[in-house]
Amino acid sequence: MSRPAAQHTSNTDILAPLRAGDVAEDAWHDSCDVLVIGWGAAGACAALEARAHGAQVIVADRFTGGGASAKSGGVVYAGGGTRQQRAAGFDDSPQAMFDYLKHETGGVIRDDTLRQFCADSVSNLNWLESHGATYAHSVPPGGKTSYPSDGYFLYYSGNELVPSHSGPQAPAPRGHRTVGKGQCGAVLYGHLQDACLRAGVQPLLQAAARRLVIDDAGSVIGAELWRLPTGSREARQHARLAARAERLQNFAPGYCDRLRQTVSQLEREHARPVLIRARKGVILSTGGFIFNRDLIREHAPKFRRNFKVGATGCDGSGLRLGQSVGAQSDRLSRVSAWRFINPPFCWPKGIVVNTEGRRFCNEEVYGATLGQPLCEEQGGKAWLVLDARLRKQAIRQALFDGYWWFQALPALALMLLKVRKGRDASQLAAACGMHGATLESALQAYNAGARGTAPDAFGKSPGSRQVLDQGPFYACDISVSNPVFPLGALTLGGLKVDEHTGAVLDGHGQPIAGLYSAGRTAIGIASHLYISGLSLADCVFSGRRAGKAVAIGTQARSFAHDVASLG
Repeated sequence: MSRPAAQHTSNTDILAPLRAGDVAEDAWHDSCDVLVIGWGAAGACAALEARAHGAQVIVADRFTGGGASAKSGGVVYAGGGTRQQRAAGFDDSPQAMFDYLKHETGGVIRDDTLRQFCADSVSNLNWLESHGATYAHSVPPGGKTSYPSDGYFLYYSGNELVPSHSGPQAPAPRGHRTVGKGQCGAVLYGHLQDACLRAGVQPLLQAAARRLVIDDAGSVIGAELWRLPTGSREARQHARLAARAERLQNFAPGYCDRLRQTVSQLEREHARPVLIRARKGVILSTGGFIFNRDLIREHAPKFRRNFKVGATGCDGSGLRLGQSVGAQSDRLSRVSAWRFINPPFCWPKGIVVNTEGRRFCNEEVYGATLGQPLCEEQGGKAWLVLDARLRKQAIRQALFDGYWWFQALPALALMLLKVRKGRDASQLAAACGMHGATLESALQAYNAGARGTAPDAFGKSPGSRQVLDQGPFYACDISVSNPVFPLGALTLGGLKVDEHTGAVLDGHGQPIAGLYSAGRTAIGIASHLYISGLSLADCVFSGRRAGKAVAIGTQARSFAHDVASLG
């Protein structure tokens, strides 16, 4: 087994698959029924479900587990009548949840899969609670927010309140934030990790999977991982630098990128190969690829300037491992870009315009629903226009309404430091390089809608409209390039999988024997357009699906069933 050539990158080196015929019988270091590669939420859920069905499970991770899940807000999108929804006084049903998500998911998965996701929503939340996570029914006051303050754990985490997205049933909040303080992803992941250890899942840490092992028929029967010596000085340094990179990413991304390169160099110089035999199958759950700049440049170049949301392990290693054995990928150009303009709660009453001064969206939509056209269609450049009255309201809210620091401080910096000013629309347009007549027309049309004398051009609800007529006017730069107001992004595409089992599909749409995938490594519920909580909910749904399927061996049966149903 040769050592990969040194590279100046922080990405995991992925090699061509190893043929079982080239491996001596005594070369295997360990064996299991199920090998899970990537110990984030999806990997943990897969491991737990496989153990529940009697499988012996090894879970491997390039670091010490957690990944992007542990850095998230810990929000799980759940509905259809959860205990928390009922306690808060909201009626919801699987059908209402399906109707809403049908709009958001854009056909990325089949209707029967989406219906199953909605039908399983309550039981999956209960399953998380059975493993130690806690959810509550307190709803934040004041309206839509990107993330609720401490003490509030049930909220509208998507576009449920936007008229164009609502259905015949009254909207219900479905963002279930794991009970804890601060960003609660670490809390949720801690419960899942502890549950894995209690269940007897065997962890293999600081072990990066670099190639799969296949037999003569092309079935995946294991993997080669390169592991740092346990307890060594290099392993301790690796863990320390990786943790620092995750902790400081929001404050010094360039410095953290250099830390990641050092981490990768430690792996290349000191890791040693470990061969793991998987009798029933391998599950890939290593996250997305937002930290792989080559893949972003190739598939989603419009998002190269975005702030990277995720963890160091989100380098596309699972995607590339699957591709190395002929797996089919899809939607690699789909990236979720988060331009939140709430809170402050009054910000959506302003208007968002492009570089010409033309309005292009409903400002009350979820951050990714705004960020997508901003990056895809507007070149990553846009302005949030406020009048003097609305700006004063927003500053007051940012100062005194109890928002998180990561909500309040960037909002204040945007309004006080990175702002253009004009006594009227024409002067503001000149200060920003917009077309004066275009901006003036946009304000006039918007004000007509706010006064109720004309419909709003983008369907904004009456409660989110406010006449903008008190000069001076202000334009806040919400472009992707503004350093004081980062525009985060994460990837949504991945490996195509059988939607009954999570089995990875090849270029002909057939399962690759012994290979499964879950979470953001795979195409799933959140692969069209992200809303808060949908990815973690899909980690539970797809992770449990793959864990059960590989443990009980339903891969081939599921494919045969699909063929029979078509014919």
